Formats: sequence, structure tokens, C-alpha cells
Amino acid sequence: WAWADTCCIDQTNNVEVQESVNSMFVWYRHAALTVVYLSDVPPSSKSGALAKSVWNERGWTVQEFLAPRIVLFYQSDWTLYLNDRSPNHKDSAVIMRELGDATGIDPQALIVFHPGMVGTREKLQWVSRRKTTMQEDIAYSLFGIFGIHLPVIYGERKQNALGRLLQEIIAQSGDITCLDWVGTS
Repeated sequence: WAWADTCCIDQTNNVEVQESVNSMFVWYRHAALTVVYLSDVPPSSKSGALAKSVWNERGWTVQEFLAPRIVLFYQSDWTLYLNDRSPNHKDSAVIMRELGDATGIDPQALIVFHPGMVGTREKLQWVSRRKTTMQEDIAYSLFGIFGIHLPVIYGERKQNALGRLLQEIIAQSGDITCLDWVGTS
């Protein structure tokens, strides 16, 4: 089976959207393989093209590279990034270092990420400069990273969605330091 998050979720069905947003991290975690298509990375690109890809700016992509155990990055012509033919690009020190430098996420965390409440401030900073189509998605895209399930309420605005997320993080962890970070708005 193949699943593409951009076309396999019926956006008109609130129940399906709710289930999908709260399950997406788990779906990526249990995937046999996650394929990342970098539409703006031209064929035969050199190291650094992944870091500059617009894919690296999207909010939802954080879980696309943290959750799966096996990831392959493809350039715009469907050739493997850096011509790296290893069965898992998480095993490529060059690619993980580039992704780590671009995202601010430690390359070891990229390879063996565990969802939960450890490092809440750092995880919030990971997404602080990312962009989403729907403003609330900046919070919703973090549900799986923190292991949180909350209602999805499109139209509530980013501030409310982030507020509910932070409230739940504090309720589950007791750690109020998640409020002490600076991101961009």
C-alpha cells in the first residue's frame, strides 16, 4: 500500500481529518519506507540542496523525517539525492548532517527520535520558523512529536491552537519551561 498525505485525507470529513492529524506521526513511524520527493531539488544536485529546499520550511515535514525509521530523499527527476544508494538515508552521515544543520535538530535525534515531553522547548523551536497553509497546523503538526491527542478545530487561529498545545504539554509534563522560548510569529 502507498499513502500520500496530500491526497489521501478527505478534507471535507471532519472525523477523518481529526483522526488523520492525530495519527499521522504513528503512520509515518510504522511505514516500511517514507519517500520524500524534493520537487525543487534539481538532478545531480550537490550537498546543500536539501537544506535549501522549500520542503525544509513546511511545518508538517518535521514529523516526516523524525517519525519514520527508513527515509529516502528523491530529487525532482526521481533520482536519489546525492546519488546515495543506501537503503536508508538516515544512515547517511552527510545527509543527516545537512538536515541537522538546516533544521537545528541534532542529527542523532533525526535518526532515533522518540516522541514525548523531553526537550519541549527545543521541539517548539524546531518548528518556530516553519510555514503551514492553515495557521493552526503549526500546532497540529506537533501533536505526534509530543505524543499528544487533541481536538482539531480549524478556524480557532494559531494562537488558540498553540495555547491548547502548550496547556496540554504542561498538564502532562508539569514542565512550564516550554513557555520560555522565543519563536517567530
